[in-house]
Amino acid sequence: MTIARYLLLLLLPGLLAQAQVPGGESDGVAKTVIGPSNADLADGAAALQVGDAENGVRLTQRGLRSANSHRERVAGYSNLCAGLVMLGRLDEALEACNRALELDDHHWRSYSNRALVYLRQERYPEAERDISTGEALNPNARTLKTLRGMYRDAVDPVSPSIIIDDRRGAVADEADR
Repeated sequence: MTIARYLLLLLLPGLLAQAQVPGGESDGVAKTVIGPSNADLADGAAALQVGDAENGVRLTQRGLRSANSHRERVAGYSNLCAGLVMLGRLDEALEACNRALELDDHHWRSYSNRALVYLRQERYPEAERDISTGEALNPNARTLKTLRGMYRDAVDPVSPSIIIDDRRGAVADEADR
């Protein structure tokens, strides 16, 4: 028996129980949910991941209106912040990040998103604070390492220390004459 058939046999009783309940009411009957519990938030996140910021923001806003859990609201506001940054709507993005962090001040992705807002607004002390907080929560996050690099480039840009002397080419040209 293949794994797919085995999984289908495991899921079939739950699917049948769910199908027997009209209108999605539970009445004490166990139900199995396949896929995300909030399709709009999931679709909004998927749109943001492929760079479709307008659609991602629209779907995320709609998903937040029907968010059923604390986790959905935190992730939704964090994603909304990221989408608004993509659209260049920095003040609105900051509000969304702040809302996510009001709900969960240990959500490193919200600190990461807000740090990006602060970097774009050239508010470097705030950006550094959020990057550091995010790094304390998730020291191995690549996103935060990238933001740390962006922060360093902004506040302490590298100046070239090598000067190329093009005079040799000029001397050779004169010798050819």
